[in-house]
Amino acid sequence: MANTVIGEHSRVTLHFSLKLDDGSVVDSTFEGEPATFSVGDGNLLPGFEKALFGLKAGDEAQFEIPPEQGFGQRNPSNIQKVRRDSFSPDMELEPGLVVSFDNGGGELPGVIRSVGEDEVTVDFNHPLAGQTLNFHVKILQVDSIQ
Repeated sequence: MANTVIGEHSRVTLHFSLKLDDGSVVDSTFEGEPATFSVGDGNLLPGFEKALFGLKAGDEAQFEIPPEQGFGQRNPSNIQKVRRDSFSPDMELEPGLVVSFDNGGGELPGVIRSVGEDEVTVDFNHPLAGQTLNFHVKILQVDSIQ
């Protein structure tokens, strides 16, 4: 059981870090509690899960995850103009502010890119879209689940 490798029916406990090409850390568990997920549960993107297949407890590895296997490429049609009066009048609108929009099926976050007199430009791309991510993992435990 100690040599269980990560595959389709695995529950994995690991430390991980995500870094951008410029070295900035997006997320890391190395300083705190490890993360646990089951393959296919949606907690990790499929591209990240597949990179782990074949690893076992004790393994440490680094992967480069291209945008296509991570958060996708940036899509220009995800940048939209929203009428200024769609926002609460007392809301301080400024570039970089993340605003949640109700899209009928839940919340959709968007980042304000620019604020005009009548329109606000909002970017609905994932903040990591278009980025190559450097994924560093240390596998602590692998269990087989059926």
